[in-house]
Amino acid sequence: MYRESQPETAPARVSRGTASTSTPTEHLRGASRAGEVLRPTTQQQTPEESAVWTPIAEEAERATRVLHPHSLRLPRPTRRRVLTVANQKGGVGKTTTTVNLAAGLALHGLKVLVIDLDPQGNASTALGVDHRSGTPSVYEVLIGELSLGEAAAVSTQTPNLLCVPATIDLAGAEIELVSMVARESRLKEALTSEALDQLNPDYVFIDCPPSLGLLTVNAMVAAQEVLIPIQCEYYALEGLSQLLRNIELVQSHLNPVLNVSTILLTMYDGRTKLADQVTSEVRGHFGDLVLRTVIPRSVKVSEAPGYGQTVLTYDPGSRGAMSYLDAARELAERGAQEEMS
Repeated sequence: MYRESQPETAPARVSRGTASTSTPTEHLRGASRAGEVLRPTTQQQTPEESAVWTPIAEEAERATRVLHPHSLRLPRPTRRRVLTVANQKGGVGKTTTTVNLAAGLALHGLKVLVIDLDPQGNASTALGVDHRSGTPSVYEVLIGELSLGEAAAVSTQTPNLLCVPATIDLAGAEIELVSMVARESRLKEALTSEALDQLNPDYVFIDCPPSLGLLTVNAMVAAQEVLIPIQCEYYALEGLSQLLRNIELVQSHLNPVLNVSTILLTMYDGRTKLADQVTSEVRGHFGDLVLRTVIPRSVKVSEAPGYGQTVLTYDPGSRGAMSYLDAARELAERGAQEEMS
């Protein structure tokens, strides 16, 4: 039905530090030098005194939580959730948010499908899915040559994570779509209940290009929810009103069930007052739509796609990995509460 991903996954990066297993006595023996006399201490340490907190120990503990997900099972939604991740401004973390939220949910028991609708194919890269020219992709799905199941590939991150990749062919798709019948609904026609039931995902994430063109409109028509990543900088707020107007137009004419369900603040730098100001403004305007979790700036998050991985497998003990895992958990819990209410 769906195909196995071709490229081999890069080995998961080991956390930068692990807790030492040697006892204090063994450590002193190893540290002794010729002619040095080591005198035993007369006072025994209690277990509480010996369990000293260190940043490395904390990071190792966090990495263990990510790499052994059976200790954290996220709740399944009672209905399948289809979310479009959109923002016409580039560099705000759309793709990073898409792949890391998807990986966080998939690593903890849920089945997730990512549809890469950006011609750059960055989501496909981060999930370790082949997207060279000629590979079955979302382009063939849009023009009706392939079904969703035929184009979907298993990510190298986890068997629970599927991806419909984007190839360079998608770059000219907007021009081709102009002359097609029901051009705004091509993706919706591919995401039928029957097609999704074959893959059986709990969550579907659609990663959009940084524009408000036909590809983004297709994503909004096919989804029920919009997730907006907002960078914690002033320029990120400027184009937000235009994005909201476009969402309202889609609601009015093409997809009345569409709604902005989630806003995630990304690239937060706690050293700047501007980040706090943007955070306060967004929370003041959008209220409970904004997730409590804020994604910090992180070099590890930026490095991970270069190894064909998400940050959750590249460096699971990093702040970026734990922040995206917290955001995924919050997203899942909110979804379950909404269904219950």
